[in-house]
Amino acid sequence: MPEIPAVSRRLLLGGTLATGASLAAGTVSAGSATAAPLAAASAASAATEASAATPARRPGQKSMINVPFEAYKTVRVGVIGLGNRGSGMTTGWSVVPGCVVTAVCDIRADRAKRTADQLVAKGKPRPAEFGGSADSYAEMLKRDDIDLVYIATPWEFHYEQGKAALLADKHVVVELPIATELRELWDLVDTSERTRKNLMLAENCNYGRNELAMLKASHEGLFGDITNGHGGYLHDLRALLFSNTYYTDSWRRLWHTRSTASFYAMHGLAPIAAAMDINRGDRMTTLKATATAPKGLADYRERFVPRSHPSWNETYINGDLVTCAIETAKGRTIRAEHDVSSPRPYSRINSIAGTRGIFEDYAGTSTTGGRIYVEPDHGGHAWRDFDTYRKEFDHWLWKKIGDDAANNGGHGGMDYVLQWRTVQTMRAGLVPDIDVYDSAVWCAPVPLSVMSLANKGRPVAIPDFTRGGWVNLRSGLDSRMTEMPPVS
Repeated sequence: MPEIPAVSRRLLLGGTLATGASLAAGTVSAGSATAAPLAAASAASAATEASAATPARRPGQKSMINVPFEAYKTVRVGVIGLGNRGSGMTTGWSVVPGCVVTAVCDIRADRAKRTADQLVAKGKPRPAEFGGSADSYAEMLKRDDIDLVYIATPWEFHYEQGKAALLADKHVVVELPIATELRELWDLVDTSERTRKNLMLAENCNYGRNELAMLKASHEGLFGDITNGHGGYLHDLRALLFSNTYYTDSWRRLWHTRSTASFYAMHGLAPIAAAMDINRGDRMTTLKATATAPKGLADYRERFVPRSHPSWNETYINGDLVTCAIETAKGRTIRAEHDVSSPRPYSRINSIAGTRGIFEDYAGTSTTGGRIYVEPDHGGHAWRDFDTYRKEFDHWLWKKIGDDAANNGGHGGMDYVLQWRTVQTMRAGLVPDIDVYDSAVWCAPVPLSVMSLANKGRPVAIPDFTRGGWVNLRSGLDSRMTEMPPVS
């Protein structure tokens, strides 16, 4: 594998380094000479080889790296899934300059009507309504007044609906995860490459103010050579999981009865991967997972859920804390965690470290919630607040639309920043910050954690969805400031 020359991110933006490389598959050693360990190692090796397999591109199929959107005067959005997340984000799309919601869809037709009514009440054009059946979204995709499809249905439908939208000649933004199986992830990559349409994960946390400042500080060398990062999704969802109304048909709780996966670690993993230039000069190579016993949901049910509740017929198998230890081609490590079953304050962890210092989020006493320690600025083994550094490394998106984000977007404004930036890149004909390869590798820990846990935590290989393109250093979320095209 060729070495990637050290290049300042300031000099890099707007250009790339052309190099070549081939995929090196991960391996697992046999361990001891006894029959049982050999058999286990053989199974782990087979799993590693299977996860590392790279399907060949079909004739005429080409990479989507650095492929820009065609420029749109107005971005017309169709929304699939109008539950808590989808309905809120629909409002967000409707207020971005140069964006209009032209169609809404939900299996429950009343939700489509309710959402359309809400848009009209806000002075927006009434979107076409689709609903009433499981395939209503397919009817919506036949429309020719949709440029971008936003999908916010339960996880099990993301792959099918995302692929259908690509095949309908639409660009796609999919809530987490874009798919739950490796073959599905590969199929979305291949379908994007064949249709020449962009698909991106709606990873709003990549657009958090601290996350973007951390990314910029990392790329400017504040922490020296980056060596490791730690991110995750630690959110006590027990009350919502047992709610009869919050998650339609209890879909999210039911995942805990049928999978051991790390479901949602990409909220913390993706910002760390972006700061490390994953798929842009480095790549994630292997993953090994551990899990604690699945006790939290059953304990909560015992104490707070009446015996008449349908959850008493369920058995939970998803570990309370699932941890994925990830290695990269450059020898970095990432620890990604997922826990929604334990009593604890909310945290995405959001920490990165290098040869010259470390940043930790959700840990400080400052208004930013972050703390930092970097040389030569600091000494005495004492943390400092992140405030002044966030001002120094504040991303242009937050400087430009921070006030709008605070007024229009959920989750502290990062929802709106994601939506504004997506529309801006489409209207200006720019390359998306997040591409299908980022989306696939950030979601790969979902199936790979299952595979590793089934093999007692042994490492499995992470596919190279870029098929070698990862070696080229290129920009992504660390974009240069550009303007939203004027709305005529």
